[in-house]
Parts: sequence; C-alpha cells; structure tokens
Amino acid sequence: MTRILLADDHTIVRQGLKLILASQSDLSVVGEAANGREVVELAQKLKPDVVLLDVAMPELNGIEATKQMMQANPRLRILVLSMHKEAVYVREILKAGARGYLLKDVIDTELLNAVRSVARGDGYISPAVSGALLSDYRQNVTDPVDLLTNREREVLQLIAEGKTNKEVAAKLNLSVYTVDSHRGKIMEKLNLHSTGELVRFAIKHGLAD
Repeated sequence: MTRILLADDHTIVRQGLKLILASQSDLSVVGEAANGREVVELAQKLKPDVVLLDVAMPELNGIEATKQMMQANPRLRILVLSMHKEAVYVREILKAGARGYLLKDVIDTELLNAVRSVARGDGYISPAVSGALLSDYRQNVTDPVDLLTNREREVLQLIAEGKTNKEVAAKLNLSVYTVDSHRGKIMEKLNLHSTGELVRFAIKHGLAD
C-alpha cells in the first residue's frame, strides 16, 4: 500500500484527487495539507511514501516546502501537480528534490501512472512539459558535450578520428543505419552542419586528438 499526503490550497482540488486515489486498492491518502508549512509538518508526522503537492501554495511555496521535506527525509518521494508549463518551475522543483512533475489538466490514468512511478523510485515528467524542459536544458547547459548520450560521444569520437559510418558500425557492433541516425542527432544537438565541424568540435572538447 502506497501512503500519500496531498497538499493543495484548494479544497475542491484535494477532494477530487482523493476520490481518484482512494478508488485504487494499492493507494491510500493518509493526510491533507492546505499550505506549504502544513505539508512540511504533516510529512514529518505522518511519514508518507509520496507527497503530491502544488507548486503555488500560501505561507510556503512548493519549491521551499520540497527542500525542507527532503532535508528532513531524503527518502521521501515528491510528485508535483501544477498549472505551470514553464520550464523554470520544473527545473527549480526538480532541483529541490521532487521526483515528478504533472500538469493539473492530466487525465486520471496519467495521474495514477505518475504516482505509482514515483512511488517505485522512478521519475515522471508530464509529456506536455518535457519539450520545454529539454529546450531550457539546451539553453542553460554549460558544456555542449553534456547534451550527448554516451553512445553519441563514442560515435562522435570515432567520426572525428576519421572513420566512416561503416567502420564506426563495425567497431561499435551497430548497423550503419543506427550510426547514421546517431550522427544526425549529434549534428542537430550541437548545431553542426558538416563532418569538418564535427571534427573541430571533438578536438576542441577533448574527444579526439
């Protein structure tokens, strides 16, 4: 049984969430909070598995409440339910320690999937905000290499060393089509337009001599 603490300053929202969650045999709502300070206190008192909370709450906003709850109990799993699609909200709440971010207009099945995912220890980001989050990450990332997956870095290094797509495929035990796909994604992520630019980028960032 997953024990859930609800936190939202709108009573009608809490009642709606409680109805959805209580209809599931594996989920149990153990408490409700109407503001940020109350949810911090109840989290310590009730020791729920998951806290489902709004970002914009009176007395203590969801970001600060999340920081305080995580300091008190790093094992706590926090899922945010918000009206805000802007990446800055998502970024800050995840940095504070939340494991998931959902928009309030989600359908019941997505809410339940998100709660169960976070309860298992996984993360969950609403598809409606994941695009904005990726765009924000690209703008704020300090090292462009961080945009690449480990496999894409391997492919980039081998291309920079002068290997053809066929040679890269043989080296990494991939199909030529897959290597070509990786190459395209690398160029798109790094905003590069030729093999020469790829090579110069790789040398500049220490991926090739």
